[in-house]
Amino acid sequence: MSSASEPLKGLNEVNRVLARSKGPAPVHLWNPPFCGDINMRIGADGLWHYLNSPIGRMPLVKLFSSILRLDDDGKYYLVTPIEKCGIIVDDAPFLAVRMRVEGTGLSQVITFETQVDEEVVVGPEHSLRFVDEAGTGGLKPYVLIRRNLEALVSRAVFYDLVGLGAAEGEWFGVWSSGQFFPMKKAADVQF
Repeated sequence: MSSASEPLKGLNEVNRVLARSKGPAPVHLWNPPFCGDINMRIGADGLWHYLNSPIGRMPLVKLFSSILRLDDDGKYYLVTPIEKCGIIVDDAPFLAVRMRVEGTGLSQVITFETQVDEEVVVGPEHSLRFVDEAGTGGLKPYVLIRRNLEALVSRAVFYDLVGLGAAEGEWFGVWSSGQFFPMKKAADVQF
C-alpha cells in the first residue's frame, strides 16, 4: 500500500488535461515523485482490481488506463502531474477483445480494440509479436497499444488471427498495413 494517505490526488488535474485533448494523458512528459505502491492490479484477463476487488466502473478503469506507464525499471505506474504510484500487472495491461479486418493479402489491414475501447491498426507503429507460451507449446500474441504498453490478444481473437495467416518463405504469419508479422516457422505449424 502507498505511504501516501491519499494516492492519486492528481486525478483532478488529469481530468483537466484529458478534457483538452483526445486519447491518453501525456504521462511520458510527466516526472512526478514516486509515492509508493497502491494495492491495484491488472489481471491477465484484463480486469482491474483495487484492494483485491474488481473495479466495476468502466469510466474509472478507462481513466486509470489513460495514465498508465511502463518505466525503464520494468514496473507499471499510474502517473499524474504530481505523483507516480506503482501497480501490479499480471501479464499485459490491456486485452485485445475485438478484431476488424479490411482487405486481403498484402493489402490486409488488421485493427484491434481493447477492453477499454482503444483501437489500434496493426502496422509499423503498432506491431504484433508472438511469444512461446510456457508449458503449453502454444503462442501468446501481443499488440503494441502505445509507447511500450501492450495488449494480449484474447484467445478467441487469436484463433481468428491465425485464420488470416499465410506462409511467407519459412515463416507463417499475418500481413497488416503492408508489413508481415511472423508467428512461427512454417514447418512447425500444424493444423
